[in-house]
Amino acid sequence: MVHIWDSYEEGLPHCIKADKPHDLPPEVTFSYTKEFGFGYTLFTRLVQMFVLIYLLTAEYVHLHWKDDDFFGYQFLNGVNPMMIRRCDTLPDNLPLTDNMVFLHGQCNLAEEIKNGNIFLCDYKVLDDIPTNVINGKKQYLMAPLVLLQKTEENKMMPIAIQLKQKPAVDNPIFFPTDSEYDWLLAKIFVRSADFNVHQLNTHLLRTHLLAEVFAVSLLRNVPMVHPLYKLLVPHTRYTLYINMLARLRLISPDGVFNHFAASGGEGMSEILRRSLSSLTYTSLCIPDDIAERGLENVPHFYYKDDGFEIWKTIHRFVKGILSFYYRTNSDIENDPELQKWIKEIFEYGFLSLTSTGIPQKFTTVDELIKFVTMVIFTGSAQHAALSIGQYDYASWMPNTPISLQLPPPTKKGDADEDTMLATFPDINTTVKGMDTMFLLSQQSTDFVPLGQYPEEHFTEDFPHKKIEEFQRELKALSNLINARNKTLKVPYTYLDPMKVENSVSI
Repeated sequence: MVHIWDSYEEGLPHCIKADKPHDLPPEVTFSYTKEFGFGYTLFTRLVQMFVLIYLLTAEYVHLHWKDDDFFGYQFLNGVNPMMIRRCDTLPDNLPLTDNMVFLHGQCNLAEEIKNGNIFLCDYKVLDDIPTNVINGKKQYLMAPLVLLQKTEENKMMPIAIQLKQKPAVDNPIFFPTDSEYDWLLAKIFVRSADFNVHQLNTHLLRTHLLAEVFAVSLLRNVPMVHPLYKLLVPHTRYTLYINMLARLRLISPDGVFNHFAASGGEGMSEILRRSLSSLTYTSLCIPDDIAERGLENVPHFYYKDDGFEIWKTIHRFVKGILSFYYRTNSDIENDPELQKWIKEIFEYGFLSLTSTGIPQKFTTVDELIKFVTMVIFTGSAQHAALSIGQYDYASWMPNTPISLQLPPPTKKGDADEDTMLATFPDINTTVKGMDTMFLLSQQSTDFVPLGQYPEEHFTEDFPHKKIEEFQRELKALSNLINARNKTLKVPYTYLDPMKVENSVSI
């Protein structure tokens, strides 16, 4: 079968051309076991949801969602650890002075910025995004700026929240010293904004859609006997099929996201377009991304710690395999299938945007090793970090509202519990959101963990030895992570290699 590129929507990465899942070739569709496991009814999932809601991380979220330190913790170890960065200078559109901010400790704001203890989450990608209408009611989605301080106790504490990008009299900056419901509502609007950015940018675009681009280009340009095909095809398992289902059931005009999320409809497409236009190659490579965001020395940042180790393990494995087949840089430059693979990724995945920094061709072995490491990391570890915990953090709706149906306060002192309750989404929106998050967080019934290759593609002894080394290293890392997690109030399990799937398959 010829694999043909298709444009799902202008300004987004291209996808495989198919009208329905079963138009895809049999080798990329779900197995019977997977399809049966995926076919739970809504009722069955709801029963399981309410049984599980009081287990593990979900219980902790339920008990601590109002706490400032847990609010800050989620920027590091929740399902969207991609927003936070060190703040070297205050943004011009966040007009703060020392006497406005309550800091933990004796330092002033300028000193804390200089000491590297102030961090910023800026949701400017949501600025002026058109919002949905649900149950006949206009929904609200803010584009907040959140300022946080790393305290002497190594907690990440929020110290200021501005809910819109442009400073104004009716856009107050909220502080922990404000009234209980003024401050709580500000955090609720941030959590709702984070949900929408996480689902569309960090999860859908940066793992699902990119993984499909890598896979389609591989299937189009690289023959089955090629070492790159043998290395990468296990990391494409089910990706084309699950993305086809997402386009039909989640982000289509009749999909869940369009009906129940604040950014559904026109807003969803605009967020995706903006996100792709600002995406960079370095942000897809966790060592570069963490350095670029100034987070190298942040403690208790388990996404960073575990992600670094998995990246390094994948990199050693990829280097071992590819260095066996490519001995010199000229071997890379003279491989037409390899060059066609990266050329189409640049053109069809990143729309030929040179600002992304995505290679247009490979000239060295090291370039290839890094890019292939990123491809495997994106479809396995990065997807796991952004996906597995969705229900943990969204099962208690106030912590992660899929939408909000009142605007934020324009002045302080008027908000109360009734205001908060009226702001939350309707029950049917909440239930549909919980149901979707539950489904998207489940481990596949025929789950294949990172580094396991049930189908043998390599015939030489050397790649088999490298695969065995890879598996041993991943198992050792899993043991270290499990030992650490026994000491934590909230275990960080999402990057345990034994729980990371080989590919984007859910």
